[in-house]
Amino acid sequence: MIMEWKKGRGKLGLFTPVLGAWICNRGSNDSQNPECTRHLEKILDGKYILLKVSWDLGNKTYDEMAMIGTDKEKNINFWSFTSDGKNSQGYLADVSDIHPQAIGFEAQMPAGLARQAYYPHEEEGFIWVVESKTRKGWNRFTQQHFLRMK
Repeated sequence: MIMEWKKGRGKLGLFTPVLGAWICNRGSNDSQNPECTRHLEKILDGKYILLKVSWDLGNKTYDEMAMIGTDKEKNINFWSFTSDGKNSQGYLADVSDIHPQAIGFEAQMPAGLARQAYYPHEEEGFIWVVESKTRKGWNRFTQQHFLRMK
């Protein structure tokens, strides 16, 4: 089933294709490719999107909660908090060099500039990637294929 990648209404409407419950590497025991779930839902009268992520690392889980919404200048941002006590924030960025329909964020991290992006998989679901900026360009270090949870 090919996923329809179509924006919804409003400022946060570009996230409509990824709203819902998603999973990658279902049942994996491989620590290099762990099972991961992503839940994205509109909250607070649709003014924000809550993202809950959980990686099953076998002997423990690594969790993230993030909010996506607008700042006082009406720019789309994210605010992320993780189970290891870290947090980050970033801003909506042009990631169309990854895929013409990609939506993503950039954030200044302790190790430098990083970005994450969501874009449609050619058959089903979506791809989520994380990249770091290097002198030679973007270095991809995470890529996961998510399918809708049933």
